[in-house]
Amino acid sequence: MPSLAINSNDFQKHFDNGLVPETFKHRFLVEGDSWMDRSSVTQPSLLAKLAPAMDALGDDCLFINLSRFGDTIRRINECLNPDFRQWLRHTFNWKFDAILLSAGGNDFIDAARDPGPGQGILRDLRGQPLPASGHECIRRDAVADLVNRWLDPSFNNIHNEIEASKHAGTPIFLNSYDTPTARNAPALKDGRSWLFEAYTSNSIPGTLWPDLTDSLFNDIQTTMVGWAQGRANVHIVPTDGTLTPAAEGSTGNDADWLNEIHPNARGWTKLAGVWRDAIKQVI
Repeated sequence: MPSLAINSNDFQKHFDNGLVPETFKHRFLVEGDSWMDRSSVTQPSLLAKLAPAMDALGDDCLFINLSRFGDTIRRINECLNPDFRQWLRHTFNWKFDAILLSAGGNDFIDAARDPGPGQGILRDLRGQPLPASGHECIRRDAVADLVNRWLDPSFNNIHNEIEASKHAGTPIFLNSYDTPTARNAPALKDGRSWLFEAYTSNSIPGTLWPDLTDSLFNDIQTTMVGWAQGRANVHIVPTDGTLTPAAEGSTGNDADWLNEIHPNARGWTKLAGVWRDAIKQVI
């Protein structure tokens, strides 16, 4: 049978209409942000391409998706919503074969964009001498505080919640994203462009943006490496470097990117292959 990705809220309807989770070769619980939810109002995300990628290997899978556009690891932890706990504690006679988690990227982007200039993880360069590279535009003390005070404890709590359930030891796959091009290409018409807005509000010139974005996403990925250390069941999906970057200055769908921080269908197809291979190496 073909793989099926369904929103958690729709599970009961599918179940009442004859869905039998045990008949799938694998069952996955999915939590996270727009990389698992949707790229835009009309564009689906990773699961739309991962399901057929698994089918191509004869692995029919059921994906129960809890993800929400814009979510953060902090919010997932602070809520640990009843839906997440309910799925960890379900009384069916089957377990999830893996948990797929995409979170952390929005935490960094919010910390760069939402605080006032110089008050987040970026330096405010207004009236300041320009640094030699974009790497120097990041406030290292602020990144350390973000990770040590908020992100690491959030993942610890989520991991502990899983380990305290019947799904203890279940493989957890972490999305390591891919490095985008900072540009004025919002997901919604007349909406906000995340990195573009953050860099502009902190008076960082465009010549420094490529180095800065590379450094920012390296920090995101380094944080996830820390989450995996000492945890045999936590695996990082090596997606960085998979996609063809959008051109600097482009304002819409370009190369493998639909908008500034979300891939397009071609990009998702490439990423789905990486996810499939990472999953198949473990389960």
